[in-house]
Amino acid sequence: MRTKHQEPRHESHQASTSGAGLPGHVRVRGAREHNLKNVDLDIPRDALVVFTGVSGSGKSSLAFGTLYAEAQRRYLESVSPYARRLFHQMPVPEVDDIDGLPPAVALQQQRGTPTARSSVGSVSTLSNSLRMLYSRAGDYPPGQELLYAESFSPNTAEGACPQCSGLGRVYEATEGSMVPDDSLTIRERAVAAWPPAWHGQNLRDILVTLGYDVDTPWRDLPKKDRDWILYTDDTPTVPVYAGLTPAETKRALKRKETPSYQGTFTGARRYVLQTFANTESAAMKKRVARYMVSTECPLCHGKRLRREALSVTFAGMDITELSRMPLERLAELMKPYVAGNEKGKTGKAGKDKDAHPEQVIVTQRIAADLCARLEVLLALGLGYLALERSTPTLSPGELQRLRLATQVRSNLFGVVYVLDEPSAGLHPADTEALLDALASLKAGGNSLFVVEHALDVIRQADWIVDVGPQAGEGGGQVLYSGPPDGLRRVEGSHTRRYLFADLPDAAPSQARESRAPTGQLRLEGVTRNNLDALDVAFPLGVMTAVTGVSGSGKSTLVSQVLVDLVTEALGQAAPEEEPEGEEAPLLEAEEQVRTLGRIAGMDGIKRLVRVDQKPIGRTPRSNLATYTGLFDQVRKLFAATPQARKKKYDAGRFSFNVAKGRCPHCAGEGFVMVELLFLPSVYAPCPTCEGARYNPDTLAIAWNGRNIAEVLAMTVDEAHAFFAAEDSVARPLQVLREVGLGYLRLGQSATELSGGEAQRIKLATELQRATRGGALYILDEPTTGLHPLDADRLLAQLQRLVDAGNTVIMVEHTMRVVAACDWVIDIGPGAGEAGGKVVAEGPPAQVARARGSRTAPYLKAALER
Repeated sequence: MRTKHQEPRHESHQASTSGAGLPGHVRVRGAREHNLKNVDLDIPRDALVVFTGVSGSGKSSLAFGTLYAEAQRRYLESVSPYARRLFHQMPVPEVDDIDGLPPAVALQQQRGTPTARSSVGSVSTLSNSLRMLYSRAGDYPPGQELLYAESFSPNTAEGACPQCSGLGRVYEATEGSMVPDDSLTIRERAVAAWPPAWHGQNLRDILVTLGYDVDTPWRDLPKKDRDWILYTDDTPTVPVYAGLTPAETKRALKRKETPSYQGTFTGARRYVLQTFANTESAAMKKRVARYMVSTECPLCHGKRLRREALSVTFAGMDITELSRMPLERLAELMKPYVAGNEKGKTGKAGKDKDAHPEQVIVTQRIAADLCARLEVLLALGLGYLALERSTPTLSPGELQRLRLATQVRSNLFGVVYVLDEPSAGLHPADTEALLDALASLKAGGNSLFVVEHALDVIRQADWIVDVGPQAGEGGGQVLYSGPPDGLRRVEGSHTRRYLFADLPDAAPSQARESRAPTGQLRLEGVTRNNLDALDVAFPLGVMTAVTGVSGSGKSTLVSQVLVDLVTEALGQAAPEEEPEGEEAPLLEAEEQVRTLGRIAGMDGIKRLVRVDQKPIGRTPRSNLATYTGLFDQVRKLFAATPQARKKKYDAGRFSFNVAKGRCPHCAGEGFVMVELLFLPSVYAPCPTCEGARYNPDTLAIAWNGRNIAEVLAMTVDEAHAFFAAEDSVARPLQVLREVGLGYLRLGQSATELSGGEAQRIKLATELQRATRGGALYILDEPTTGLHPLDADRLLAQLQRLVDAGNTVIMVEHTMRVVAACDWVIDIGPGAGEAGGKVVAEGPPAQVARARGSRTAPYLKAALER
């Protein structure tokens, strides 16, 4: 764990109880992970310890990169080398010594793998209990044999419907999906599903040889011809005369002239299905998925299971019907069985219950376990979810609460739970339920180390570790470690100004006088998910916050319905997103739900801009400099130097993605991966370029004394000073600084950026453009992952966009930010079926007085603070 270099020690400002080797404390010495500056720290066990500090200050490096990584390393040393390979192993932390560290469980902010087979039931393990209930206590039809629990799972060979393989849907390529515009001719690419470029032209040329008419609109061709072209499984090989007209091709065939080549035909459906099944290219798989339509499986009717499993009932329902219930209704259904008040109704098992009293006992025990697990989920505000809900449709906050509920029920003792912003995506009312769950974990004899920005959670801490004072290189020091009230005396802390409203230098409220709208965007009769014939109006030319408890329908309204209807009205294509996972294209095809509703008032909107928290790239080759476009300008400056011009180097020479400029050994990656059997793979700097990514000839070119690799290693703040005289580079760098990203390195990989950082990079990229007004900006929880100081910076930039004549609409839970908006639309009153309605709307002060709004009391407190 030791490294060669040793930096000066940074002792934390400890509370008076602090001291070396305290009993009941975790003792950290010499932590140097990422930007941590040789930190020494003592923190108590059996307490709620909250790590705070501005975004990028080093909180996660301390909590996850050091404490959790070391706890995992120690645990894995006790595991067999073979089993060790099954774990996702974190890198060994750079730290001198850690004492008193118990075993740790990490609950990080991350999305589930996008697979239709991962669900609320599988993450919470409730589905396992439900399957056992149906297997052992279900009502079987007469004569049917007992089924084991595996037979009630769509993810096993015993349970999955044989026609749809347990997906519940079948996928087919139809004439409508493969030929979207039947007014086109085959030559004009009417069969859109065929491959682009040469391969598609080859198939069209083969049809000419076969005598099909390629110059008549598709709709006017005989049905027999259309069906053969689309659906045949025949693959005839025929001579192809490239470039000849149909008449010339006919003559060439008659004269038996030598063809350009022999071509093999493939029907459109055959091409689509085979490509989807066999291609290793994610982009190709995504392309052909567009030409497939999904329909409910005719055998299982979308229930995913074999008929034998669906014939078994409990409480008069099959297992799929029970799995589609909201959890709160499922809990109500199960309660009578815990008390033993329900009897079997019908079927073999029902008739024999008096003869088999053990079935009553089994029912009671499983129902009691289900109810106890459901109780925790309901307390965490997740009662609106259903067991069958797939994990890709959940927010990171919902997913983390699901895992947290599982841990609360596990009754572990003496464990450290390391949590990453558990309040992310939570309404303040739901945060209270979260705090209760954390309190029960602590009461069970566990320690809680929580990285958090929400002031409501920080105020509940037993102990605060404040990291800073700034981000990146300006951070990495522990400014304070002790009970919360002691932080008010630490003047270098940005957190204290937001935590204590009575301080002379407390952060001022962001509330302001509301601007007058310039128009209104009206949605009428909106129906989707839990929205039912909803009418709502968004004012234009102002900043609007859409609020409501988690699951109330906010994101459905803003990120789905509003985006869909505005996109359609503008005639824009739906935004392209990179596919994730094997089944992502099928999920997309399945989830293309048609939004029902009308939109009016689009006259003032010329452009739609979505600023979300999705990554700016999925490989280390994508980074801050390349995404924002400023690297193009930097490369032009290097190409314009006398040295580069003398050697005839163009701007492409200075890209690490181009062979002529990059290091040949690491192909411009800057590092090489060393595989270690049974241990995590190690990424070492490339021995040829030593991490610089470029070859020596490219690195020999300097601009103002720095080569291209040295520029990529600069932070945004350093680069802004270095390029001060170059407006084309300095301007985008200044905007990045204004949104609080001055600490990021220009060459920092996209894979190292948090969702909040990615969102601010996208916003900064947008702010660089000339803002002429008329744009609609849609943001989904933009302050997730942001310290209040960074949230204020982000807010200032959003206010700039509105002042320039644009409209900003955001889904938001942070009341300090909501109070700074011009208009608030509160959705609710509850979650799931109890939500989906406009509870209150108007300026923040008006919504704060609304009766029946769960947001109102929290907004009122924010306005008064």
